[in-house]
Amino acid sequence: QLRLVESGGGSVKSGESLTLSCAVSGYSGPTYSVRYCMAWFRQAPGNERERVAHLDGDGNPKYSDSVKGRFTISQDNGKNMVYLHMNDLKPVDTAMYYCAADQRIRTSGGFYVCAYEWDVWGQGTQVTVSS
Repeated sequence: QLRLVESGGGSVKSGESLTLSCAVSGYSGPTYSVRYCMAWFRQAPGNERERVAHLDGDGNPKYSDSVKGRFTISQDNGKNMVYLHMNDLKPVDTAMYYCAADQRIRTSGGFYVCAYEWDVWGQGTQVTVSS
């Protein structure tokens, strides 16, 4: 069973940077990225969960407008790790950040897409940004 464990959260000041890590384990096959799309979500108190970054079926990074140009998602298949590099952090970025995985599906046309169901989650890591 796929397992995701986040780390790297903390308290920083506005304008500073932070990198979150997600350790991936419990998959079958040579690498998790063959079967799974990966994403980072966040949720602040009183707000809905927001997908801030994900790797699509082709492994291309996609970002929400709220973090585009500041956050970067990456993965290291050799280390079974997914990262979220966050630059120029703002107080509005304060939230619990979650790593999530989704089925990577091969279409009849031979392309790969994410199912966009995000059914595997980590426990979350808190990021707090003060002004």
